[in-house]
Amino acid sequence: MRATAIAGLLFVAVALALAGTVRVRVAGPAARPSDSPPAQGAAPAGPVVSVHPAPPVPAVALAVPVAGVSRAAIADSWGDPRENGLREHHGTDIVAPAGMPVVAAAPGTVEKLHQSAAGGTTIYVRSPDRQWSYYYAHLGDYAPGLHEGQAVDTGDLIGYVGDSGNAGAGNYHLHFGLSHMADTDRWWEGTAVDPYPSLAGNTGPG
Repeated sequence: MRATAIAGLLFVAVALALAGTVRVRVAGPAARPSDSPPAQGAAPAGPVVSVHPAPPVPAVALAVPVAGVSRAAIADSWGDPRENGLREHHGTDIVAPAGMPVVAAAPGTVEKLHQSAAGGTTIYVRSPDRQWSYYYAHLGDYAPGLHEGQAVDTGDLIGYVGDSGNAGAGNYHLHFGLSHMADTDRWWEGTAVDPYPSLAGNTGPG
């Protein structure tokens, strides 16, 4: 009789499990974290949550990088749609007449002078602690003698406002970008950070 009862209970448990109403979880040794992603085509063991803490703000106040432009005149263009909504704008556009002096917003070293279809005539300046990259794009020209490896201080002349790259003919402005950099990041890498609060809200030159 006892064996029959046990067999009956086992039958019911198996039936419920097959129906999906009972899930049996077998305890085992804790999984060890892996430095490798799952094999191609394999489903992850659970939801993958990637936490990216908000990057810090620059330790120094950023000067307005176009001579003659006040902080109050700078508009916040971060996140604005570009290319019919295909991408977002990651920087601050500062409208100014062609040829207006572009100055260093913060001290650093000229890491790269670069020509690109998007940015046109550009400058990348790396901060002394190498945690920040300051990006100046759509320039009309560089300051005379500007070269890679050159140290610049806040307010030093580095270029002139233009409409190079994809700015559009006659759309004279400076695109100013700010990136938080890891030690191993190269000049075109880093995490884009909205520069507008530092340009419009901090005290400092400009």
